[in-house]
Parts: sequence; C-alpha cells; structure tokens
Amino acid sequence: MQLTRLWALVFPRQLNRILSGAVPLDRSRRPRRLARFWMKSGSRGTRADQGVRPTKLIALLICSSSLIYAQAPVLQLSLKQAVDLALAPDGNTRVKLAAEAIRQAEARSAEARAALLPDVEGTVSEQSETSNLKAFGFSFLHIPIPGLVIPTFVGPFDVFDARANVTQSIFDFSSIRGYQAAKVAAEAVKADNQGTHDQVTDQVARAYLTGLRAQAALDTAKANVELSEALLKLSQSLKTAGTGTGIEVTRADVQLANDRQLLIVAENGVERSHLELLKVIGLKLDRPVELTGALAYVALENLDPAQALATARESRAELKAQLQREQSARLSYSGVKFERLPSVAAFGNYGSSGSAINDSVPTRTYGASLRIPIFDGGRRDARRAESASEYRQEQIRTQDLRDQIELDVRLALQSLRSADAEVKAAEDGLKLSENELAQAQRRYKAGVTNSVEVTDAQTRLQRARDNRINALYDHNVARIDLGTATGTIRSMLP
Repeated sequence: MQLTRLWALVFPRQLNRILSGAVPLDRSRRPRRLARFWMKSGSRGTRADQGVRPTKLIALLICSSSLIYAQAPVLQLSLKQAVDLALAPDGNTRVKLAAEAIRQAEARSAEARAALLPDVEGTVSEQSETSNLKAFGFSFLHIPIPGLVIPTFVGPFDVFDARANVTQSIFDFSSIRGYQAAKVAAEAVKADNQGTHDQVTDQVARAYLTGLRAQAALDTAKANVELSEALLKLSQSLKTAGTGTGIEVTRADVQLANDRQLLIVAENGVERSHLELLKVIGLKLDRPVELTGALAYVALENLDPAQALATARESRAELKAQLQREQSARLSYSGVKFERLPSVAAFGNYGSSGSAINDSVPTRTYGASLRIPIFDGGRRDARRAESASEYRQEQIRTQDLRDQIELDVRLALQSLRSADAEVKAAEDGLKLSENELAQAQRRYKAGVTNSVEVTDAQTRLQRARDNRINALYDHNVARIDLGTATGTIRSMLP
C-alpha cells in the first residue's frame, strides 16, 4: 500500500495507465514489462518524470516488485501456540532471564560444594639461592687452624622441587550448612522459574484476548458500516418515492460517516494489538499475524472458595519459591552460628626435591590441623545478627505472600461471578436492541415514523454490540485471573 502511494506521488500518469489496464501485469514478466513501459512513457511524460534516469527507474521497479512478492507468510496463532512460542528458550525476555538465573544459582551451589571437596594442586620450581647464615641466627667461633674458615655466606646453590599438595576438610559444620543453603536457594530459583512461566502465560493470554477484542470490535464496526449503508439506501429510496425528506438522508449520511471513522479506529486497534502480542511473545514485529481464536463464553462452574484457596496454596510457584528462600535463610543463619565450632582438616604433599632433576629424591609431608575460633573482633557476632534478620524478613514475606494469595483468589472469584452476570445481561441487551431496530425499520418503511427513531435504535444496537464484546473480554480476563491466582493457568489453556 505504501509502495503504491509512493508511485502515485512520483509517477502519477504511469500508475494511472497501469491501474486502467493499459499495461498488462503478468506476474512472471512484471518487472521487465514495467521497466519497458516506464522508459517509453518517461519520454512522453512531464519534465519532472523525464528528470528521472531510466536506469534508476528500472532498479526501483525491480526492487519494489521483489519486495511485494517476498512478504513473510501470515502466522496463524491460537492461544496455546502463542503461549508455547513465548515459553520457548528463545521466546519471551523474562523466560530467558529466568533460565539464566537458574544457571547462576546452580553455579553458586557448585561453588559452595567446593569447600567440602579435596583441593589438589601441583607445583614445579627450580631456583638458584644464596643465603646469609647469620640472618638465621648462626654464629661460628673462629678456630685458630690455618686454612679452616666456616663461612656465614653460602651459595649460590640450585634447588629443584616438584610436588603435589592436597588439602581436605574433614569436619566443618559451617561449610556444610552453607552448601545446604546454596542447594535450597537453587531450588527456590527453579520454583521462581515456574512462577515466571505462569506470569508470562498470563501476560500472553491477556495480550491475545486484547487482540481478539480488537478483532471483534473491527467486525462490529464493519457490521455497523453495512447497516448504515443499508439505512442510507432506504432513506434515499423513501425520498425518491416521496415519503421521505432530505434531512433524513443527511442524517443517514452523518451516521455512515461516523461509522466509517470508527472503522478506521478499529483497524488501527487490531494492528496495535498484534504488535503488542508479538512483543510479548518475543517475535519480530514485522511478522503478519492472524489470530485463530475468538471471544467465547465458558459457563461458570460451581467454584468453592475453600477449594480454590487450597489449590492455590498447593500450586502457586511463588509460594513454593518463597518457602525455599525461607529455608535457605534458616540454613544460612545456622551456618553462621556454627562458625564458632572447631574445624578439622587434613593436608599432605608428595614430590621430589634436590639440586637438579636427575639428582632429586622423593619427599613427603602429611598431617591434620584443628582450627579453634577464639576471637575475631566481633565479626561472627555481627554476621549472626545479620543472618538472623534476613531469616526473620523471609518469614514476614512468606506470611504476606500467603495473605496476598488468598486476596488474589477471592478477588478473582468475585470478578468471575460479576463477569458471568455481565455476559448474560449483555446478551439480553443485544437481543432487545436487534428487535428494537427491526421494529423501527418496519415502522419507518411503513411511514409511521421518521428516521430519528431508526437512528436511535441503531445507536443502541451499536452500544449493545460493544457491551457484549466488553463483557466477553471481562469474562475471559476473569478466568485468566483465577487461573493465575490458583497457579493453574497453563492447565486452563484450550
């Protein structure tokens, strides 16, 4: 469409001949025929047309023609397909970040586990040394024997050493608790990942429903335009027959103009909703989309608040993650307290040392160490107070989340009941409005009344159609809210 407007601005005469059929547009030979046609008509055109070089025209036409036929295929999406695309590894941004958070938590767990595993390292060194024995406390008496002198400065001499060193923690309760806390924290991040999937599903479902509402509004706007056109023809025929007036025709024209404007707004709403849906899914925004679903009413089941609350406490991934975080904070607090306990470690090394590689002999060292904390300036006490505060904060968050879940469930149930009644009222209002318009049209044709009654009935019908669309949208959103509140939104997808 934009390309046609560009041609109309730059080459108005040539485009008129194409649209009138003067130039046949065979799909397979279109670029070449258009190029030849432009070169011929360019010599007979205006000065503005003649100022464009034929080679540039050919390049423009060939490129634009290839762009027209290289459009991406329309992506047909159901709600489940949209959610699956968003939850794919390369889909929604929040899904990608959640996956990276899991990798980070697992790396932290492996880092904490390393404190409990052996630490093995190897060293190889060769050096030349000199040494002052007096620096080590050696002092030799002068012996009055000619030629016998004990030097205090020795060297240089070579030292070669190749060795493997091993250390292993035997008992360190603080490190054990730290590893346990890191493992639980990793499980909490995994539960958070499930919660992220539920939230993304909620977000995609809302965007999809917004698209369905926009499409329904577009269909309604088209129906309103068709109705206005029919009423305009009716008023014109009655005026021709002598039973109508000019003001009635003008009134119908005004109503048709208003409906056409609303149609343009509805078309823009569909495009905006598709772009927002593509952004949520994580697809390119230039991809054309067609939604295969439709706004539908699903009868309300007999929902028990107590049962819904029990399901939410069992299924909500956010609560599972928070309980894991609370447990991790408790283990971290325990680990800090156990820093006061002694720790036992074993060590050893084995290697070969000498003045050179071919002159080295095996040597070894092994043993055990006991570390007893005595005083560290209050660092452990401060860490213990800090970890205790973090543990209490997690307990507060857990209780607050339980209350929030109960509130979410109760609000969702209330909204669903209200939306159910709203749909039924909208359906009744639509039927009454259609019946009113039919009666007003019959009275208008019979000459009993004027077009004001028909226009009023038409306005009320349009309002009833909009009310039905909004009621269906609110009902489906309420179902999504209930699924999110109970943690079962993915199982509710059709």
